[in-house]
Amino acid sequence: MTTGRGTTPGTGPATGARPTAPPAPRPARARPADRRAPGRAAPWVRLPGAGPRPADGGGSTTAHDLTVRHRLLLALSALLALSLFVSYQGVHGDANPLRTSTAPAVLSLDTALYALGQAERDAGAPAPTSDFQKQISVAAQSLSAAAADDDVGGPAGRQALQTIAGLITVYAVKVQKSQLQPDGSLMREAYRSYATSILTEKGTGIQDRLKALQRQQRAAVHRQTSFGLLLWLAWSVTLLLALALWAALLETQLFLRRRFRRRYNRQLLAALVLSAAGVATAVLFTVWTQRGMADTRRLLDSPLPGRLIPVAGRDTASYLAHTGFRASAAVWILIGGVLMMALAETGLRRHIDDYRFRPR
Repeated sequence: MTTGRGTTPGTGPATGARPTAPPAPRPARARPADRRAPGRAAPWVRLPGAGPRPADGGGSTTAHDLTVRHRLLLALSALLALSLFVSYQGVHGDANPLRTSTAPAVLSLDTALYALGQAERDAGAPAPTSDFQKQISVAAQSLSAAAADDDVGGPAGRQALQTIAGLITVYAVKVQKSQLQPDGSLMREAYRSYATSILTEKGTGIQDRLKALQRQQRAAVHRQTSFGLLLWLAWSVTLLLALALWAALLETQLFLRRRFRRRYNRQLLAALVLSAAGVATAVLFTVWTQRGMADTRRLLDSPLPGRLIPVAGRDTASYLAHTGFRASAAVWILIGGVLMMALAETGLRRHIDDYRFRPR
Protein backbone atom coordinates (compact mmCIF):
# COMPACT_ATOMS: atom_id res chain seq x y z
CA MET A 1 0.00 0.00 0.00
CA THR A 2 1.46 3.34 -1.02
CA THR A 3 1.27 6.57 0.98
CA GLY A 4 0.05 9.95 -0.39
CA ARG A 5 2.65 12.25 -1.89
CA GLY A 6 3.97 14.94 0.45
CA THR A 7 2.90 13.10 3.61
CA THR A 8 4.61 11.03 6.18
CA PRO A 9 3.02 7.78 7.14
CA GLY A 10 1.15 8.00 10.40
CA THR A 11 1.45 11.77 10.72
CA GLY A 12 -0.31 13.53 7.80
CA PRO A 13 -3.87 14.77 7.75
CA ALA A 14 -6.72 12.82 6.46
CA THR A 15 -7.16 12.62 2.74
CA GLY A 16 -8.81 15.80 1.33
CA ALA A 17 -8.33 17.92 4.55
CA ARG A 18 -6.98 21.53 4.18
CA PRO A 19 -3.93 22.44 6.27
CA THR A 20 -4.77 24.77 9.21
CA ALA A 21 -3.10 28.24 9.30
CA PRO A 22 -1.33 29.44 12.46
CA PRO A 23 -3.45 31.88 14.64
CA ALA A 24 -2.98 35.60 13.84
CA PRO A 25 -1.25 37.67 16.56
CA ARG A 26 -3.62 39.78 18.75
CA PRO A 27 -3.22 43.55 18.22
CA ALA A 28 -1.84 45.56 21.13
CA ARG A 29 -4.61 47.16 23.17
CA ALA A 30 -4.62 50.93 22.80
CA ARG A 31 -4.18 52.98 25.95
CA PRO A 32 -7.34 54.89 26.92
CA ALA A 33 -7.08 58.62 26.41
CA ASP A 34 -7.82 59.32 30.05
CA ARG A 35 -5.51 56.74 31.59
CA ARG A 36 -2.30 58.13 32.98
CA ALA A 37 0.88 56.37 31.87
CA PRO A 38 3.06 54.81 34.55
CA GLY A 39 5.57 57.22 36.01
CA ARG A 40 3.55 60.33 35.09
CA ALA A 41 1.50 60.79 38.25
CA ALA A 42 0.68 64.41 39.08
CA PRO A 43 2.56 65.84 42.05
CA TRP A 44 -0.57 66.36 44.14
CA VAL A 45 -0.89 64.96 47.61
CA ARG A 46 -4.01 62.84 47.95
CA LEU A 47 -6.60 64.89 49.82
CA PRO A 48 -8.88 63.41 52.48
CA GLY A 49 -12.11 62.14 50.97
CA ALA A 50 -10.75 62.00 47.42
CA GLY A 51 -10.93 58.21 47.34
CA PRO A 52 -8.18 55.76 46.45
CA ARG A 53 -6.23 56.42 43.30
CA PRO A 54 -6.61 53.63 40.69
CA ALA A 55 -3.47 51.60 40.20
CA ASP A 56 -1.47 52.30 37.07
CA GLY A 57 -3.05 50.40 34.21
CA GLY A 58 -6.03 49.48 36.35
CA GLY A 59 -8.56 52.08 35.23
CA SER A 60 -9.31 55.75 34.60
CA THR A 61 -7.77 58.29 36.96
CA THR A 62 -9.66 61.31 35.63
CA ALA A 63 -12.39 61.23 38.28
CA HIS A 64 -9.82 61.05 41.07
CA ASP A 65 -7.68 63.83 39.55
CA LEU A 66 -10.69 66.10 39.13
CA THR A 67 -11.74 65.61 42.75
CA VAL A 68 -8.24 66.28 44.07
CA ARG A 69 -8.03 69.53 42.13
CA HIS A 70 -11.56 70.48 43.12
CA ARG A 71 -10.84 70.09 46.83
CA LEU A 72 -7.47 71.80 46.53
CA LEU A 73 -8.95 74.88 44.85
CA LEU A 74 -11.69 75.17 47.45
CA ALA A 75 -9.20 74.85 50.32
CA LEU A 76 -6.75 77.38 48.86
CA SER A 77 -9.55 79.87 48.11
CA ALA A 78 -10.85 79.69 51.68
CA LEU A 79 -7.38 79.94 53.23
CA LEU A 80 -6.40 82.88 51.02
CA ALA A 81 -9.58 84.81 51.84
CA LEU A 82 -9.13 84.22 55.58
CA SER A 83 -5.42 85.09 55.58
CA LEU A 84 -5.95 88.20 53.46
CA PHE A 85 -8.78 89.37 55.74
CA VAL A 86 -6.64 88.97 58.89
CA SER A 87 -3.62 90.68 57.30
CA TYR A 88 -5.74 93.53 55.93
CA GLN A 89 -7.51 94.10 59.23
CA GLY A 90 -4.16 94.11 61.04
CA VAL A 91 -3.33 97.38 59.31
CA HIS A 92 -6.67 99.01 58.58
CA GLY A 93 -8.25 98.09 61.89
CA ASP A 94 -6.10 100.75 63.61
CA ALA A 95 -6.25 103.42 60.89
CA ASN A 96 -9.73 104.70 61.64
CA PRO A 97 -9.23 104.93 65.45
CA LEU A 98 -5.97 106.76 64.79
CA ARG A 99 -7.74 109.27 62.55
CA THR A 100 -10.82 109.84 64.70
CA SER A 101 -9.45 109.36 68.21
CA THR A 102 -5.77 109.00 69.00
CA ALA A 103 -4.25 111.68 66.76
CA PRO A 104 -6.86 114.35 67.69
CA ALA A 105 -6.32 113.55 71.38
CA VAL A 106 -2.57 114.12 71.03
CA LEU A 107 -3.19 117.47 69.33
CA SER A 108 -5.75 118.44 71.99
CA LEU A 109 -3.25 117.78 74.77
CA ASP A 110 -0.60 119.78 72.90
CA THR A 111 -3.07 122.64 72.57
CA ALA A 112 -3.92 122.53 76.27
CA LEU A 113 -0.26 122.60 77.28
CA TYR A 114 0.49 125.49 74.97
CA ALA A 115 -2.54 127.46 76.16
CA LEU A 116 -1.59 126.97 79.83
CA GLY A 117 1.95 128.18 79.08
CA GLN A 118 0.52 131.31 77.52
CA ALA A 119 -1.86 131.75 80.46
CA GLU A 120 1.04 131.55 82.93
CA ARG A 121 2.79 134.30 81.02
CA ASP A 122 -0.32 136.53 81.23
CA ALA A 123 -0.87 135.69 84.91
CA GLY A 124 1.81 138.19 85.95
CA ALA A 125 -0.25 141.15 84.70
CA PRO A 126 -1.18 143.66 87.42
CA ALA A 127 -4.90 143.29 86.63
CA PRO A 128 -7.11 140.54 85.15
CA THR A 129 -6.84 140.44 81.38
CA SER A 130 -8.99 138.94 78.65
CA ASP A 131 -5.95 137.13 77.23
CA PHE A 132 -5.60 135.08 80.40
CA GLN A 133 -9.26 134.10 80.35
CA LYS A 134 -9.03 133.27 76.68
CA GLN A 135 -6.10 130.90 77.20
CA ILE A 136 -7.82 129.20 80.14
CA SER A 137 -10.92 128.69 77.98
CA VAL A 138 -8.81 127.18 75.16
CA ALA A 139 -7.15 124.79 77.61
CA ALA A 140 -10.50 123.72 79.09
CA GLN A 141 -12.05 123.15 75.66
CA SER A 142 -9.02 121.12 74.54
CA LEU A 143 -9.33 118.90 77.59
CA SER A 144 -13.05 118.43 76.89
CA ALA A 145 -12.23 117.37 73.33
CA ALA A 146 -9.65 114.87 74.60
CA ALA A 147 -12.07 113.56 77.24
CA ALA A 148 -14.68 112.94 74.54
CA ASP A 149 -12.53 110.02 73.40
CA ASP A 150 -13.15 107.11 75.77
CA ASP A 151 -9.86 105.48 74.74
CA VAL A 152 -7.58 108.20 76.16
CA GLY A 153 -5.64 106.23 78.76
CA GLY A 154 -8.64 104.10 79.68
CA PRO A 155 -10.51 104.74 82.97
CA ALA A 156 -7.32 106.05 84.60
CA GLY A 157 -6.83 108.50 81.73
CA ARG A 158 -10.40 109.80 82.02
CA GLN A 159 -9.96 110.23 85.75
CA ALA A 160 -6.70 112.11 85.14
CA LEU A 161 -8.44 114.46 82.69
CA GLN A 162 -11.17 115.21 85.23
CA THR A 163 -8.54 115.94 87.86
CA ILE A 164 -6.64 118.23 85.49
CA ALA A 165 -9.83 120.09 84.58
CA GLY A 166 -10.50 120.69 88.27
CA LEU A 167 -6.93 121.88 88.86
CA ILE A 168 -7.18 124.32 85.95
CA THR A 169 -10.26 125.84 87.56
CA VAL A 170 -8.42 126.21 90.88
CA TYR A 171 -5.39 127.68 89.08
CA ALA A 172 -7.52 130.28 87.28
CA VAL A 173 -9.26 131.30 90.53
CA LYS A 174 -5.96 131.76 92.40
CA VAL A 175 -4.49 133.82 89.56
CA GLN A 176 -7.54 136.08 89.49
CA LYS A 177 -7.41 136.54 93.28
CA SER A 178 -3.74 137.46 93.08
CA GLN A 179 -4.48 140.06 90.41
CA LEU A 180 -7.13 141.63 92.62
CA GLN A 181 -4.67 142.17 95.47
CA PRO A 182 -2.58 145.34 95.71
CA ASP A 183 0.65 145.24 93.78
CA GLY A 184 3.51 144.10 96.02
CA SER A 185 1.30 142.80 98.85
CA LEU A 186 2.00 139.50 100.59
CA MET A 187 -1.43 138.12 99.68
CA ARG A 188 -0.77 138.80 96.03
CA GLU A 189 2.51 136.92 96.19
CA ALA A 190 0.94 134.07 98.16
CA TYR A 191 -1.88 133.58 95.67
CA ARG A 192 0.53 133.88 92.77
CA SER A 193 2.93 131.33 94.26
CA TYR A 194 0.14 128.89 95.00
CA ALA A 195 -1.23 129.17 91.45
CA THR A 196 2.22 128.58 89.96
CA SER A 197 2.77 125.48 92.10
CA ILE A 198 -0.59 124.06 90.93
CA LEU A 199 0.58 124.47 87.36
CA THR A 200 4.24 123.47 87.55
CA GLU A 201 4.63 121.20 90.62
CA LYS A 202 6.82 118.26 89.69
CA GLY A 203 4.81 115.05 89.36
CA THR A 204 1.49 116.45 90.60
CA GLY A 205 1.23 119.74 88.69
CA ILE A 206 -1.06 120.29 85.74
CA GLN A 207 1.76 120.34 83.20
CA ASP A 208 3.33 117.08 84.38
CA ARG A 209 -0.03 115.34 84.43
CA LEU A 210 -0.72 116.48 80.86
CA LYS A 211 2.75 115.37 79.73
CA ALA A 212 2.15 111.92 81.23
CA LEU A 213 -1.08 111.63 79.23
CA GLN A 214 0.78 112.82 76.14
CA ARG A 215 3.33 110.05 76.52
CA GLN A 216 0.54 107.48 76.80
CA GLN A 217 -1.15 108.80 73.68
CA ARG A 218 2.06 108.87 71.69
CA ALA A 219 2.72 105.28 72.75
CA ALA A 220 -0.76 104.43 71.44
CA VAL A 221 0.10 106.16 68.15
CA HIS A 222 3.24 104.00 67.86
CA ARG A 223 1.26 100.82 68.54
CA GLN A 224 -1.40 101.68 65.99
CA THR A 225 1.05 102.68 63.26
CA SER A 226 3.70 99.97 63.69
CA PHE A 227 4.08 97.27 61.04
CA GLY A 228 5.62 94.60 63.24
CA LEU A 229 6.86 91.05 62.80
CA LEU A 230 3.39 89.49 63.06
CA LEU A 231 2.06 91.64 60.25
CA TRP A 232 5.07 90.85 58.07
CA LEU A 233 4.49 87.15 58.74
CA ALA A 234 0.76 87.40 58.00
CA TRP A 235 1.32 89.18 54.69
CA SER A 236 4.07 86.74 53.70
CA VAL A 237 1.72 83.80 54.30
CA THR A 238 -1.01 85.60 52.34
CA LEU A 239 1.22 86.15 49.31
CA LEU A 240 2.42 82.53 49.39
CA LEU A 241 -1.19 81.31 49.47
CA ALA A 242 -2.03 83.61 46.56
CA LEU A 243 0.85 82.19 44.51
CA ALA A 244 -0.23 78.64 45.38
CA LEU A 245 -3.83 79.34 44.33
CA TRP A 246 -2.79 80.94 41.05
CA ALA A 247 -0.48 78.01 40.26
CA ALA A 248 -3.28 75.52 41.06
CA LEU A 249 -5.76 77.40 38.88
CA LEU A 250 -3.36 77.47 35.94
CA GLU A 251 -2.44 73.79 36.36
CA THR A 252 -6.12 72.82 36.52
CA GLN A 253 -6.81 74.83 33.38
CA LEU A 254 -4.02 72.97 31.56
CA PHE A 255 -5.31 69.65 32.93
CA LEU A 256 -8.81 70.29 31.59
CA ARG A 257 -7.43 71.38 28.25
CA ARG A 258 -5.37 68.19 27.93
CA ARG A 259 -8.06 65.77 29.11
CA PHE A 260 -11.23 67.30 27.65
CA ARG A 261 -9.87 69.31 24.74
CA ARG A 262 -11.37 72.46 26.19
CA ARG A 263 -9.30 75.49 25.43
CA TYR A 264 -10.56 77.64 28.29
CA ASN A 265 -12.58 77.15 31.44
CA ARG A 266 -14.25 80.52 31.98
CA GLN A 267 -15.01 79.95 35.66
CA LEU A 268 -11.42 79.10 36.53
CA LEU A 269 -10.08 82.04 34.53
CA ALA A 270 -12.60 84.31 36.29
CA ALA A 271 -11.43 83.00 39.67
CA LEU A 272 -7.82 83.71 38.66
CA VAL A 273 -8.62 87.27 37.60
CA LEU A 274 -10.76 87.90 40.69
CA SER A 275 -8.13 86.65 43.14
CA ALA A 276 -5.32 88.58 41.43
CA ALA A 277 -7.34 91.81 41.35
CA GLY A 278 -8.43 91.38 44.96
CA VAL A 279 -4.94 90.75 46.28
CA ALA A 280 -3.49 93.63 44.23
CA THR A 281 -6.17 96.05 45.47
CA ALA A 282 -5.71 94.97 49.09
CA VAL A 283 -1.93 95.42 48.85
CA LEU A 284 -2.31 98.85 47.25
CA PHE A 285 -4.82 100.03 49.87
CA THR A 286 -2.54 98.73 52.62
CA VAL A 287 0.51 100.55 51.24
CA TRP A 288 -1.42 103.83 51.05
CA THR A 289 -2.83 103.47 54.55
CA GLN A 290 0.45 102.42 56.12
CA ARG A 291 2.28 105.32 54.48
CA GLY A 292 -0.26 107.79 55.86
CA MET A 293 -0.01 106.25 59.32
CA ALA A 294 3.79 106.44 59.25
CA ASP A 295 3.63 110.13 58.24
CA THR A 296 1.21 110.77 61.09
CA ARG A 297 3.54 109.07 63.58
CA ARG A 298 6.48 111.21 62.47
CA LEU A 299 4.37 114.35 62.74
CA LEU A 300 3.10 113.60 66.26
CA ASP A 301 6.32 112.12 67.62
CA SER A 302 7.29 115.26 69.53
CA PRO A 303 5.35 118.17 71.11
CA LEU A 304 4.40 120.85 68.61
CA PRO A 305 4.68 124.62 68.99
CA GLY A 306 1.35 126.35 69.33
CA ARG A 307 1.38 127.93 65.88
CA LEU A 308 2.02 124.54 64.24
CA ILE A 309 -0.78 122.64 65.99
CA PRO A 310 -3.54 123.70 63.54
CA VAL A 311 -1.23 122.91 60.61
CA ALA A 312 -0.51 119.49 62.10
CA GLY A 313 -4.23 118.85 62.43
CA ARG A 314 -4.80 119.57 58.74
CA ASP A 315 -1.80 117.45 57.73
CA THR A 316 -2.99 114.54 59.86
CA ALA A 317 -6.44 114.70 58.29
CA SER A 318 -4.78 114.66 54.87
CA TYR A 319 -2.50 111.72 55.70
CA LEU A 320 -5.39 109.63 57.01
CA ALA A 321 -7.98 110.60 54.43
CA HIS A 322 -10.10 107.73 53.02
CA THR A 323 -8.87 105.28 55.65
CA GLY A 324 -12.44 104.70 56.77
CA PHE A 325 -13.46 103.72 53.23
CA ARG A 326 -10.47 101.40 52.88
CA ALA A 327 -11.16 99.79 56.26
CA SER A 328 -14.77 99.10 55.23
CA ALA A 329 -13.48 97.23 52.17
CA ALA A 330 -12.42 94.34 54.43
CA VAL A 331 -15.86 92.75 54.17
CA TRP A 332 -15.40 92.47 50.40
CA ILE A 333 -12.44 90.18 50.98
CA LEU A 334 -14.74 87.61 52.56
CA ILE A 335 -17.32 88.08 49.82
CA GLY A 336 -14.59 87.61 47.23
CA GLY A 337 -13.46 84.43 48.93
CA VAL A 338 -16.97 82.97 48.75
CA LEU A 339 -17.20 83.98 45.10
CA MET A 340 -13.86 82.33 44.27
CA MET A 341 -15.01 79.11 45.89
CA ALA A 342 -18.25 79.27 43.90
CA LEU A 343 -16.32 79.73 40.65
CA ALA A 344 -14.03 76.79 41.44
CA GLU A 345 -17.06 74.66 42.28
CA THR A 346 -18.98 75.47 39.10
CA GLY A 347 -15.86 75.22 36.94
CA LEU A 348 -15.19 71.60 37.89
CA ARG A 349 -18.55 70.25 39.04
CA ARG A 350 -19.83 69.46 35.51
CA HIS A 351 -16.78 67.36 34.70
CA ILE A 352 -16.97 65.55 38.04
CA ASP A 353 -20.66 64.80 37.54
CA ASP A 354 -19.94 63.45 34.05
CA TYR A 355 -17.85 60.72 35.67
CA ARG A 356 -20.43 60.09 38.41
CA PHE A 357 -17.64 59.96 40.93
CA ARG A 358 -18.63 59.63 44.55
CA PRO A 359 -15.87 60.36 47.08
CA ARG A 360 -15.44 57.71 49.74
